[in-house]
Amino acid sequence: MGLPGVDTRRGLLALSPVVVFLVCYVVVSIVLGDFYKMPVSVALLLASMWGIAVFRGYSLAERIEIYSRAAGHVNILYMIWIFVLAGAFASLAKSIGSVEATVNLALSVFPPNLILPTLFFAACFISLSIGTSVGTVVALTPLAVEIGGLEGGDVAFYVAVILGGAFFGDNLSFISDTTIAATRSQGCSMADKFKANSWIVIPAAAVTLALYAFMGSSTPVVELERSSEPWLMLPYVLVIVTAVMGMNVTLVLSLGLASAVVLGLVYGHSLIDMAGYAGAGINSMGELIIVTLMAAGMLGIIKEAGGIQYLLNILTRRVHGRRGAQAIISILVGLVNLCTANNTVAIITVGSISKSIAERYGVDARKSASLLDTASCIVQALIPYGAQTLLATSLASLSPGALLPYLYYPWVLTASLVLSIIFLYPRRLNRPRTEDSTQSR
Repeated sequence: MGLPGVDTRRGLLALSPVVVFLVCYVVVSIVLGDFYKMPVSVALLLASMWGIAVFRGYSLAERIEIYSRAAGHVNILYMIWIFVLAGAFASLAKSIGSVEATVNLALSVFPPNLILPTLFFAACFISLSIGTSVGTVVALTPLAVEIGGLEGGDVAFYVAVILGGAFFGDNLSFISDTTIAATRSQGCSMADKFKANSWIVIPAAAVTLALYAFMGSSTPVVELERSSEPWLMLPYVLVIVTAVMGMNVTLVLSLGLASAVVLGLVYGHSLIDMAGYAGAGINSMGELIIVTLMAAGMLGIIKEAGGIQYLLNILTRRVHGRRGAQAIISILVGLVNLCTANNTVAIITVGSISKSIAERYGVDARKSASLLDTASCIVQALIPYGAQTLLATSLASLSPGALLPYLYYPWVLTASLVLSIIFLYPRRLNRPRTEDSTQSR
């Protein structure tokens, strides 16, 4: 039976492009047993064409305009600038020897059995410091690729370690967009949300860290010569330090590029050669840029057709008890994130209705904010068309689906989130709210 005032057929049709994409990419890849067979760009093209075809009430020209407007949104274009700079920096730094010098130092300082937990801890620390998973992916993915190649392991596994750690800080950091959106929409302070969220996130990170430490115990010893040119590490050191300082990621990458050019000149590389290195890196981002534009356009069609509103109506139809309310808040933001591929946008979209559910069923605002942030970060980490995954796999020359079997942290975090709902912890948040949970500044 349909909901009053809700066109079920139209709602399902509005959401169908996501289903088409998941079938074309994920299901086909699983059936074939190879995530490299079906290009994500082709799957998104088919889903986009389907979305435009089934979108009713507008002319074809108007539907294409809606799609194009969503693809050309300022946030999407800003992300593309980051991709261009990241591609140029990664290629240039590798070509002049910066990546190799940095990896040699890391492997000479840390024992082989600690490389995996060290990479994960570094990703957690940097993402917590800078509040962005994208910046962390840019800073550490090239190092993970180089280390994975040297140790003879699966590069996708090492990149997945970085991606998981990147979402630790995206979820927990005080300056993360998701934290700001979650606390403002639920009406609690960032400090209170941090304390509540820590009960979910820190145990998951600790379990993952222990898992990597155990897995690293069998890592073979890699014989390396110390780099004879330690100054070549400067671009990567500069990128990591300025990122931790909280500098804008585009400025971070620009400084990294400038320092790489200077060092390249010092060590005998010509400007025209370095332009070639940077150009090759930019060109390598081509598929990523196309995928990003098509994903944004497809998701814009879904939103305009009412797919997001339909999800909200369906999921808030029946909520029973505090546990049910917490589960619905988590599922709600997760599904919207699946449709928008942006965890911050997903939180903003469902924030007000989640607050209403929380207030009605006695869910503390600190807990509802934690659920919104955590559930959205889990989905963002797992979807193969998320910006962070696309960027990481482009830098590593991997298929977006190649990381899925190795994304341990998001699944451990999912288990921790479910347990927090079942056992209603932290328990102190089950008491009526008091003055200590204040409006976010």
